[in-house]
Amino acid sequence: MAITLTTSAADRVGDYLDRRGSGIGLRLGIKKTGCSGFAYVVNYADAVEPDDVVFEDDGISVIVDPGALELIDGTEVDFVKEGL
Repeated sequence: MAITLTTSAADRVGDYLDRRGSGIGLRLGIKKTGCSGFAYVVNYADAVEPDDVVFEDDGISVIVDPGALELIDGTEVDFVKEGL
C-alpha cells in the first residue's frame, strides 16, 4: 500500500508548511458525499493519531486514516498550476 507525491506536489506542500510555520505533513482522506459517492479531503496535518498510516515521499509525510486507505491506496498526488 502506498500514497505518493510528485516532486511538484512535494515542493508545494513543503513551501506551504514553511509559510504556515507549523504542521507535520499532508493529511489525505475521504468523505461521503451523498448519492455521488466519495470526495477527497486534503488538509495539513498537525498530529498523527495512533491508528494513522504514515507515508514519506520527497521529505513530506502523508498521513492517512486507515479507513480511507483502502479507497485511496495507490493515489499519486500532483500539483499543477495553469492559467485560464
